[in-house]
Amino acid sequence: MREFVTTFETLFNNAIFYYALFVMGSYVILTLLSAIEMNGYMKKNSYVNYREILVSPLAPSVSILAPAYNEEATIIENIRSLLSLHYGNYEVIIINDGSKDNTFQRMFDYYQLEKVDFAVDYQIKCNEIRGVYKSKLPSFSKLTVVDKVNGGKSDALNAGINVSAKDLILCIDVDCIVQEDAILKLAKPYLEEKYQVIATGGVVRIANSCVVEDGKLVEVNMPKNLWPRFQVLEYIRAFLMGRMAWSRLNGLLIISGAMGLFDKNTVIKVGGYDHTTVGEDMELVVRMRRYMYEQDRRFKVVYIPDPLCWTEAPTDLQILGRQRNRWTRGTIETLWMHKDLFFNPRYGVLGMLSYPYWFFFEWLAPIIEFLGISVFIMLALMGNINWEFSAILIGMVYFFSIALSTVAVLFEEMSYQQYTKGGDLVKLLLAAFLEPLFYHPLTVYWAIRGNIDKFTGKNNWGAMTRKGFKGNNASATTEQTIT
Repeated sequence: MREFVTTFETLFNNAIFYYALFVMGSYVILTLLSAIEMNGYMKKNSYVNYREILVSPLAPSVSILAPAYNEEATIIENIRSLLSLHYGNYEVIIINDGSKDNTFQRMFDYYQLEKVDFAVDYQIKCNEIRGVYKSKLPSFSKLTVVDKVNGGKSDALNAGINVSAKDLILCIDVDCIVQEDAILKLAKPYLEEKYQVIATGGVVRIANSCVVEDGKLVEVNMPKNLWPRFQVLEYIRAFLMGRMAWSRLNGLLIISGAMGLFDKNTVIKVGGYDHTTVGEDMELVVRMRRYMYEQDRRFKVVYIPDPLCWTEAPTDLQILGRQRNRWTRGTIETLWMHKDLFFNPRYGVLGMLSYPYWFFFEWLAPIIEFLGISVFIMLALMGNINWEFSAILIGMVYFFSIALSTVAVLFEEMSYQQYTKGGDLVKLLLAAFLEPLFYHPLTVYWAIRGNIDKFTGKNNWGAMTRKGFKGNNASATTEQTIT
């Protein structure tokens, strides 16, 4: 028995060690690719005159689709922000997804809406559209409000697609703060890329503790609460050091549901958003990519490092846990729905690189980490731990994590420098030291719970409350519920 335990310990140590090396090696490669991509983008972007895109007749037309469910507290402010974006040919479509509060009535009264005769072309299946409304006021001619039976975010977006009249669709969360030049920057790749662009996305930032006035971000502040501060660091790593690299490889699998610009024709051809998954943003991108491969067409999914959208991060651990649980279940659903992509050379980078990476390092990583910790504890209780080797491995992983986060902060400082106040950089670096000890174990736990919930049949979105933005305080007490 003793010999068996010793052999098992050796195999376990070697497996964990080599897996950790493989994961860290992949992060180093992605970081280098991101640095190259960002450097090239910053140089090229320094010569861009966005005013030319603003007035160009060749610029693609855009329909902004914003689902709204129980958003009465901020809906007017949100719409005002969307109507003030700097772009030529665009429309704003707010989809009232069967709100139970006064969301629709507030829009109806403030914008003096009236129901119009509108023959909806149901190119994509969605719940019943009860009416399409336009404003009587000429100054709000770009605004369209769709009132429909509740069906969830995916169904609401599909309804918006059916009503939209433009070439591209910008799908956003209505409660996000959008930069005024966001459409200009997202639309630019559609004009300049050699191959057809089917989707573009940009960096999503954390707006907690920032100053918001009339739906516009007027002052950037580091979150006062520690949990959103961890998420700032996490988002910088994910967007600037992850998705930029995958964009360079043309292997990006996800455009954030908070803001993404899509080729409407391609979205319609693949059937729109799938309402059976809680990870509709990732699943749509994967389905669009595989469609282009199956049609033998060259294409691009482009990510840019510009901070285009600001969103409120959860401050409550229970709400944050629900969010991460849902992300895990969405990843599992997308991987399962498209399991035939796994190492399938027919799908190029998608099948041979992107899908396997998400399988081994996005889905399996927290499971392997959890099993590793469990086995480590079991062996420790049995007195069969090589403490010297274990200390080296744990130290290696911990300091690599700090190094990775430090490089992420460096990327932030070398690019857009959003956090410029005294002490902000120190706060981020301190968060980098604390994150592996306090925040990361929680993300692993939530991922495991997500796996358990998925395989035991739980498939709901999960209630999520937001405090919203009120005046100069991004931590107002008004709550909204998103289902």
